[in-house]
Amino acid sequence: MVDLGDATLLPGLIDAHVHLGSELGSDYYAERAASLLRFPAEQALHAELYARRTLEAGVTTVRNVGSSDRIDSGLRNAIDADLIEGPRILAAGYAITASGGHGDGDPTPPDRLATPRDPLTGVCNGPDECRKAVRLQMKYGADVIKFHASGGVLSLTDPVDVPQFTQEEMAAIVDEAHQWGRKVATHCHGDRAAKMAIKAGVDSIEHGIFLQPDTFALMKQAGTTFVPTLMAAETVGHMAKEGKLPPPIAVKATAAAEAAGRAFRSAMQAGVKIALGTDMGVQRHGGNAHELRLMVQAGMAPAAALRAATLGSAELLGVDGRVGTLRPGKVADLIAVPGDLLADVGRAEHVSFVMKDGKTILRKQ
Repeated sequence: MVDLGDATLLPGLIDAHVHLGSELGSDYYAERAASLLRFPAEQALHAELYARRTLEAGVTTVRNVGSSDRIDSGLRNAIDADLIEGPRILAAGYAITASGGHGDGDPTPPDRLATPRDPLTGVCNGPDECRKAVRLQMKYGADVIKFHASGGVLSLTDPVDVPQFTQEEMAAIVDEAHQWGRKVATHCHGDRAAKMAIKAGVDSIEHGIFLQPDTFALMKQAGTTFVPTLMAAETVGHMAKEGKLPPPIAVKATAAAEAAGRAFRSAMQAGVKIALGTDMGVQRHGGNAHELRLMVQAGMAPAAALRAATLGSAELLGVDGRVGTLRPGKVADLIAVPGDLLADVGRAEHVSFVMKDGKTILRKQ
């Protein structure tokens, strides 16, 4: 028996969009320079710290949607083997991207940083190469496949809303992953790219900042889940205002910050399935529950936001038979938050108790 006092008890939170292998923090330039000097083993130790922070914040399961050097699958294996403590991880390996697109690195002179960019590291062109990229991610431990349907915010040269793959390439990625029993998540800001991804059969659209109401209607019809990552938009918007981003990125970040709330409300109005995702790694790891506050501020009921962070994310990840609700026979993942969480969902940012797999991770008196 554990007496937690006046607290709300709920399942462990599930974050469907994290990057435990990295952390941008508040200084874009300093972190980019430092990351160039880190060997994969050192970066893996940073990732261990990020994983521990995440678990202590009440997040017991995550979907890691992209990591260099396969740090996410190594971290998952170490956690599963009880070598370190962290959340349960579904790993994607390298995110799949087109040459020159979001995920293909900065435009540094190739003779200065000769990093291989091929299907093994997720970069592909044409349906056949895209299938190969999917197969290689799965060969090296991917539980889920992630690809970039459109450009991104935190990349220097690609327009944020332009499709990066053809319809045939997207179809090849999704078909190959589904044949192997893997779900597919797609990073997508642009509306036209989202329509193409929905047609290809993706399981979830991540970010979706510039999606229009008719596209959310298509998502509702297809059963595609939306993972909005409001925290990421908020963070890069602040960084742009404070002059902490390169000018080409700051322009995109400002536009993303202004549009994210509108897209989220359109998704709710369309009745699209929503799962919680933070894009953690854009900001400091461990603050995942702030996404709940932003969802409620954007118009979602507290109970609905909590459902998105538990059962909604569990259903998207395909792990709802084990986690996501508190029921006999399920894994003992649970957290406690002082006071009434439905009265103030922001309390989730201050958990007082965390249990994962029946093991007490954190207990504050």
